[in-house]
Order: sequence, then C-alpha cells, then structure tokens
Amino acid sequence: MAPVGDPESTRTARYLLALYIAEHRASPPISPGRVAEMLDRSPAATTEMLQRLAADGLVSREPYEGSTLTDAGRERARELHETYVALSWFFRDVLDLDAYEREAMEMAGLISPAVAERLVHLLFEDADVDAEARLDDVGVSPTHAE
Repeated sequence: MAPVGDPESTRTARYLLALYIAEHRASPPISPGRVAEMLDRSPAATTEMLQRLAADGLVSREPYEGSTLTDAGRERARELHETYVALSWFFRDVLDLDAYEREAMEMAGLISPAVAERLVHLLFEDADVDAEARLDDVGVSPTHAE
C-alpha cells in the first residue's frame, strides 16, 4: 500500500473508512451506492475503487450485493477510524467547524496514527479528563459518523 499522505493512500483511506462506518450501521455487504453517497463520489468511480481494494485484499466483493472489509481491510480501517475520531474532535471542539466529520474523513489518511495519538495527548495534556473517555464522547463513533 502507498505511504501515508500519498494521493492513492488517502483515496484508499476514505473508502476503507466509509466501509468501516457503514458496516457498523448496517450488516455487510455494503452497496457501492451507499459508499458513493457517503463519499460524494459517482457510483461508477466507487465501484472501480472497490474493485481495486478487492484486488489488494482489503475488501471482498459480491456482485450486485456490495462489499465487505476483509480482516486486513478492517484492521487498517480501525486504525484510520481512531485518527478520524481524533481529527473530528479537534475540528469540532477546537476549530469549531460545521463540517468536522467530512473534513476528518478527508484527512484521516493524510496523517499517521502516531501523529493522531500525539494530537490527542497534546489536546488533553493539561485537561483533567481521560483522553480515551473524551474521544468516546465526541459523537463520531462508527454508528454516528458520516
């Protein structure tokens, strides 16, 4: 897979993250139309990308049904989701952005998990709260985020 920050890596990250969130909301397989809607992409472009992810072993595809994350895809998506949650909190509570979820989705693949972890610790360094508990309360869990 491409390195963090690479355009192909960020595109892959968005699709994996969208599938991860969608799988927590509904039983897989997830239709290409649903993924396309979440990412504001065309169904054709989404299907093409899902085919690439299947070729890379990150998703399994069922024609006319949808896609499901493989174990490898789910692990990568879980890591991305942790970054997504940290960025969502930062964008919502620190920068006061209205589109914090969309911005976090776009940027989750641009930074490494180590940088996201440092961001969390920096933000909560002086706070008298448990960072993990605060991130759970941010409202961007897989069942909420879009």
